[in-house]
Amino acid sequence: MTADYRYDVEVLHLLVSPSHAYFGRAREGAADVPTTDADQAELVAGKGIVGDRFFGKAAHMDAAVTLFAMEALESIAAELGAGPFDPLLTRRNVVLRGVELAPLLGHEFTLESSGDEVRLKAGRPAHPCAWMDEMLAPGAHKAMRGRGGVRCQVVAGGILHRGPAVLVSPVQLEPEKAGEANVLRPSRLP
Repeated sequence: MTADYRYDVEVLHLLVSPSHAYFGRAREGAADVPTTDADQAELVAGKGIVGDRFFGKAAHMDAAVTLFAMEALESIAAELGAGPFDPLLTRRNVVLRGVELAPLLGHEFTLESSGDEVRLKAGRPAHPCAWMDEMLAPGAHKAMRGRGGVRCQVVAGGILHRGPAVLVSPVQLEPEKAGEANVLRPSRLP
């Protein structure tokens, strides 16, 4: 039996967008698509976030929800001498504050918020796209590599709420630190 570690975190943003904003060439500009920074989002097992562009898409079922640490974005902005950056421009679904995410790769974990809970499995890193240089600042694409968050599968659905939350993990996590946020360390991968 494994121990569960509980971490107080905050869900800062819940991005739900019905279509892609970043496609084609950056010089042509991002698409003007509706985006919701929701107070709550419904997650469905095996499908993702209701109303989101990846919901129920076969190619994305194992990675339909992206989590990102705000500390990583703040660290990137500091390194580039820019910002603060709007976290919604990263197009990550769930922006958290409070723990590093990379050690969750390969593990199931739970997010508890406002009496509800969802169970996710972090399957792979959420690699940044070249659009980050256009949307955030020159050099952001490279700066986000290795700390762009994690892509997750919804194992058990429910409602995720913005605000105070608890992340329950089978692995011990560290609080985010400036300059080290979400850095993938091969020795820590499952």
